[in-house]
Amino acid sequence: MVTIIRYNAGNIQSVLNALERLGVQAVLTDDPAVIGSAERVIFPGVGEASSAMQYLRERGLDEVIRGLRQPVLGICLGMQLLASHSEENDTPCLGIADEKVRLLPQQAPDGSLLKVPHIGWNTVEFVPGHPLFEGLPEKPWFYFVHSYAMEPGDHTVAAAEYGRRFSAAVQRDNFIGVQFHPEKSAAAGERLLRNFLKMKIS
Repeated sequence: MVTIIRYNAGNIQSVLNALERLGVQAVLTDDPAVIGSAERVIFPGVGEASSAMQYLRERGLDEVIRGLRQPVLGICLGMQLLASHSEENDTPCLGIADEKVRLLPQQAPDGSLLKVPHIGWNTVEFVPGHPLFEGLPEKPWFYFVHSYAMEPGDHTVAAAEYGRRFSAAVQRDNFIGVQFHPEKSAAAGERLLRNFLKMKIS
């Protein structure tokens, strides 16, 4: 059973639709028992970090997520909340990954201006052989919508560039996070979701 964590963050329906296209019927819930007993958990989200963390804490879901031992995939805001801290409203996050989340720059190194949020397709460089990217080309394209991004660090397994280098995907133990939206990333995103659904994490 695949469970999607329900909280006050948008974009959940598109994740449900993407899984349905793969023949997977997911359960959307904020019930700790159902989340804890799932074979795999998806933690999606589009929204603002501090209000999302407040919602999780008020319902005890922050501790539920920290205690999960099955494969977990955080998407966009769900990935950012795995970090130790976000600059967005000075928000302490779940602390699963040591990296911090910072606002994207509005100016490129060459001095050109950048639009924030970063919206659109971008290439991703991943650690060769990582099972999340199995079967994908060397620099696959994924769709991004975000103003904040996790810094590169020890848990980074893929990176992208937008004004500066940032973590496009991270992994710590059974927790995986992707900053892009696989559910909106056509064939590459579909392959990545398939890979997550079959990954074995010890």
